[in-house]
Amino acid sequence: MMMNELIAQFPEQLKVALQIGKDAKLTVKGKKFDQVYVSGLGGSGIGASLVQDYVSDKLSIPFVVNKNYHIAKSVNKNTLFIACSYSGNTEETLEAVSMARAAKATIVCITSGGALDFFARKHGIDLILIPSGMPPRACLGYSVTQILYTLQKAGLLKKQFEAEYDEAIAGIEKLGNTIHKKATALATKLPGRELHLYSTAGHEGLTVRFRQQLNENAKVVASHNIIPEMTHNEIVGWRKDQKQRTVIFISSPQDYAPNLKRMAFLKKVVRSYGAAVIEISLHGKSYWYDALLFIHLTDWISAELAVLNQQDAAEVKVIDKLKAEMAKK
Repeated sequence: MMMNELIAQFPEQLKVALQIGKDAKLTVKGKKFDQVYVSGLGGSGIGASLVQDYVSDKLSIPFVVNKNYHIAKSVNKNTLFIACSYSGNTEETLEAVSMARAAKATIVCITSGGALDFFARKHGIDLILIPSGMPPRACLGYSVTQILYTLQKAGLLKKQFEAEYDEAIAGIEKLGNTIHKKATALATKLPGRELHLYSTAGHEGLTVRFRQQLNENAKVVASHNIIPEMTHNEIVGWRKDQKQRTVIFISSPQDYAPNLKRMAFLKKVVRSYGAAVIEISLHGKSYWYDALLFIHLTDWISAELAVLNQQDAAEVKVIDKLKAEMAKK
């Protein structure tokens, strides 16, 4: 299936994901946890980063996102460990979940099959199966939703996200053509440019998702950083002529006022050195309304930029070569 088709089907994917989550049978209810620890990488792991931003003011225990082979020593019998691998064959996640089992953590596996599916069934571990056969980055709706339902079924999160999802799905269905047209217009400003993404704190997961889609779909290198942190260091790097650069600023009207003030100053700095500026403002309605509409918009931007760059948005040959190299004994 072409990437454009997968992007267009995003609202339907979200509906299916909600039903999968509601139907999931997990054994996490009633257990006491002192942390949530999620292992996942790439398109399988970015959902955890989005949830991390969402729950920062909702969970009273740490929510840790792990994107490595190894896990922290803090993982123990009081840990809710979520292993997320779309293919089920992500070697880093498989190694991490094996360590989590040895540490006696409570584990939930989210996958479409592969070795992670086998691991969960072999050891009697909770398993949520999602539809298979697509690029992981095109299945974010499936994975992120199952993380939310795992937290909800563990008694750590209320069902507020369901209403936000419903509103977002309706919004995408209503504004779909407008979103696509806006994405196409923005994409025309990006070919041949050095791209930098700057967002305010609380939107890093979304910003990383956008960067990853530019990497994988449009086949371009892009950087990202977060305000306020970058205004304590990276801002000093803006010197001399920067006419080859385009900076995309991502913010919400609900952001903390001092961070918006820092962003406004930063815009003046980058413009003073000749960089082009694009602003993407979130709607400010709710976390998941903003997040899901932003994802839909930026997925389209990356796909339309792929067309302008004469690239196949679905192709990731270099990653396939890396996997083959890693599989060599």
